[in-house]
Amino acid sequence: MDQRLIRFTKIVLDIMFYGGMVVFVTLPLSLRFLGKYYSSVINEYFLFMLAIFGASGVFGILIIRQLRKMMRTVIQESCFVYENVRSLNTMAVLSLCIVVMFVIKVCVMPTPATGIIVLVFFIASLFCEVLAHVFAKAVNYKEENDLTI
Repeated sequence: MDQRLIRFTKIVLDIMFYGGMVVFVTLPLSLRFLGKYYSSVINEYFLFMLAIFGASGVFGILIIRQLRKMMRTVIQESCFVYENVRSLNTMAVLSLCIVVMFVIKVCVMPTPATGIIVLVFFIASLFCEVLAHVFAKAVNYKEENDLTI
């Protein structure tokens, strides 16, 4: 893989990770601001939305943290390790947690965007699970190959 693309991806993940923390910390202020200028529904359901978006934000930050861990193995050129299998499994569970949060939200405040978020993170969860199985097989083949050399 091109080193420039790897560096760019690492920088993007770092920005997303730290930016996500800033967004999480400022979420109450952001929701108040949006409630004032965007929709009175936000003010009406402020605590509910704060809980849903806050919890989902934490899960999202944790997903990015796992991606950053996996990126370290790419930089070290040792991608096929069990640590990445665990990261993919963790990301699958975290994605399902986001699905649960937004299923709860869609029951209280249905919007088309909420349904799309549920679908996207459900597919992401499935994708991570499949990729975890592929990585686990690759790690097994790699270890078997290392033993025969």
